[in-house]
Amino acid sequence: MSNIDFYFSIGSTYTYLSVTRILDVEKKHQVKFNWIPFSVRAIMKEMNNIPFPPDKKNKVDYMWRDIERRAEGYGFFAKTPAPYPLTQFDLANKLAILGLKEGWGIDYVRLTYKRWFQEGKEPATEPNISEIFKELKIDQKKAMEDVIKDEIENQYQQNTNNARNNKAFGSPTFVVKNEIFWGDDRMEDSIIWSKK
Repeated sequence: MSNIDFYFSIGSTYTYLSVTRILDVEKKHQVKFNWIPFSVRAIMKEMNNIPFPPDKKNKVDYMWRDIERRAEGYGFFAKTPAPYPLTQFDLANKLAILGLKEGWGIDYVRLTYKRWFQEGKEPATEPNISEIFKELKIDQKKAMEDVIKDEIENQYQQNTNNARNNKAFGSPTFVVKNEIFWGDDRMEDSIIWSKK
């Protein structure tokens, strides 16, 4: 079975499309995606890249509409504009790292994106985060204590450095056989490449 590294940041809008469909794609194509949360924000700041520039209304409107159309094409929906940018970007991603270590990470990421893009609830903020922990039956007090430990911060920095070393510049990025495939619309291309 092919393995593909899936670098993502909660906070990336187009990543909603990927996390919503990735498990079905994985099953259909018999591949394994390795979920790797990283700080796309840190990398984009280094590149002076502003994804939704406030002075480019036509581009911003297009990007929101594009997400809506693509979601509809996949068989789900997006209610846009969603809250953006995130005020708790790093916390949302560090919780994903903790969750992936403890076995609830994928469910957390998918539910976080669903609530963000279908209900307009911003990730890693209250009351949304408490509701997510409750739904997933996660001990919120313990999770919030564990997420601030050095181990999680170090993993977050390592993941971001690995993304940087792989020349990732956005989320989602799929890495396979030293090739990068950027964007939700390149997921299937990464699978094709993985089977060469």
